[in-house]
Amino acid sequence: MGTTGTTTGTSRLPVSVRELVVLGTASQVPTRHRNHNGYVLRWDGEGLLFDPGEGTQRQMLRAGVAAHDLNRICVTHFHGDHSLGLAGVIQRINLDRVPHEVTAHYPESGQRFFDRLRYATAYRETVRLTEAPVAADGVLARTPSYTLETARLSHPVESFGYRLVEPDGRRMLPERLAAHGIEGPDIGRIQREGALGGVTLDEVSETRRGQRFAFVMDTRLCDGVHALADGCDLLVIESTFLDEDERLAAEHGHLTAGQAARVARDAGVRHLVLTHFSQRYGDPAVFEQQARAAGFTGGLTVASDLLRVPVPPRHP
Repeated sequence: MGTTGTTTGTSRLPVSVRELVVLGTASQVPTRHRNHNGYVLRWDGEGLLFDPGEGTQRQMLRAGVAAHDLNRICVTHFHGDHSLGLAGVIQRINLDRVPHEVTAHYPESGQRFFDRLRYATAYRETVRLTEAPVAADGVLARTPSYTLETARLSHPVESFGYRLVEPDGRRMLPERLAAHGIEGPDIGRIQREGALGGVTLDEVSETRRGQRFAFVMDTRLCDGVHALADGCDLLVIESTFLDEDERLAAEHGHLTAGQAARVARDAGVRHLVLTHFSQRYGDPAVFEQQARAAGFTGGLTVASDLLRVPVPPRHP
């Protein structure tokens, strides 16, 4: 079932939540109902802000996202609808004296643009903002909760998509534990030590696949798109054009709704979020229709401003 409604919020979210908060969904030109880009991924108490376009600071206020919630800022490329909000967000982080380090990722080739936006006007720096520019595909950061990866996209200016991968874990199997007489504190012990009384952890548990999220903005079809989308539980991907305008999409370095959906279908994506819509289209339902016509059968959201999309629960 598609989702096209709008949800607002005024309170901060619980730290355990994993969800996408949509701040803006327009492409180059904002509309009366769509702000420029902006997306926050809430992941186990951390917040990753993607592509803060113009007006992001105000959209954060409307969505109940505070500057204190942000740990990373990830910019795909330096077109205005994906980066002009940086100045306001960075200044707000400093005004609110965020108590932790904030890391910014962005294409290294756009360092001059980042510098201009970071120091667009006078303000007092109170927060450690670490610049971590992206120059090639690969791993950007490793934390206990996730690995952040990047891959190059295909757009008129250099652009990179982002992918977050949770480490695989172990799922304990109660029936096997009981069969081996393992209970109480011994369950924790075998998890820590890997074996107990001749019984290995593999005998009483199975791999719990880590969850995966990807963020793919302005791009034509390319290897990076498919690599980022592979096996994602939640994929956020641009669908600037409808399928009848595929030629325009390729010319300007974008995807159509059908192309984005076929990427998700072939990658085994569980929930697809379409966004970054051209102002030329008035009916968002058509994006859903074309995505379904392309053969995608998983969860589908046609994004609207201030919508929240949860990361799908783990497979049983």
